[in-house]
Amino acid sequence: MASKPSAIRGARVVGDRYLRFKRQSNPDGRMPLFDHLRELRNRVVKVALAILVGAAVCWGFYNRIWSFMQRPYCQAVGYCKLNTFGHTLIYSGVMDGFYLHIKVAVVAGAIITSPVWLYQIWAFIAPGLYSREKRWTYLFLGSAVPLFGLGCFFAFLAMSRGLKFFISVSGGGLTALFTADSYLGYWIAMVVGFGLCFEVPLFLVILNLARIVTHERFKKWRRLIIFLVFVFAGIASPSPDPLTMLLLGGVVVALVEVAEVLIYFNDKRYARNHPDPYADLADDELAPLEPQEPVDADSSS
Repeated sequence: MASKPSAIRGARVVGDRYLRFKRQSNPDGRMPLFDHLRELRNRVVKVALAILVGAAVCWGFYNRIWSFMQRPYCQAVGYCKLNTFGHTLIYSGVMDGFYLHIKVAVVAGAIITSPVWLYQIWAFIAPGLYSREKRWTYLFLGSAVPLFGLGCFFAFLAMSRGLKFFISVSGGGLTALFTADSYLGYWIAMVVGFGLCFEVPLFLVILNLARIVTHERFKKWRRLIIFLVFVFAGIASPSPDPLTMLLLGGVVVALVEVAEVLIYFNDKRYARNHPDPYADLADDELAPLEPQEPVDADSSS
């Protein structure tokens, strides 16, 4: 009867052989459709749990969080004063206050747990990448979270200007009475729109690391990319005033130029590590064939 250490070593050998067999039979890490759906379900559950935990934490700080969210509105109307006509947000339904409490907690929880769900998004995409592309996980997370936070900061700066524009286009003789729910929807739209816009440069760098976008292609597409950035900024920002769109588009274009510099140096590094054997050939010159060894007449018979 085999001893216990021998049995453990035998189990490890069998396990290693099984893993090697799986890697050899499936080197690209491909999974059936149901496995992808199961993986997606697990990631969604983890994201939902993280947001719920964040919402539970933010529930206890509701007054401070809601006071912070109202600052752009107070700047737009001049000042906020409770029970003052035109200078406070209102709600009309019996349960609206309770629903607002839940929405604010969930939104704040989603923002503070952004590193968790951004990682889950990347972890769902990463198995389809090659090993050299998976090394950029820390770069993705280390850049996505600060960029999203920077977008939220600029959104907070632009909210009051957008509200002033909406109030001014209504004309004179009218008093603006915004409900808390409609204002929260505007606040969320601004944060999400600005946050996504600020992720565009990171998206370009990731495409370059995957060798989908090179610096040569970027130079050809620069004008189109800048135009699309301003178009996306106009769509993502719910405020139609030109100053908000210029603020968002201008900052994102500056970040895109930074991304171009990173793409340039990454292409230089890639060219040094992967030299092109046909770089010195003219466009109309045929590539030389590899020399073949002479065939021995005696051996050919």
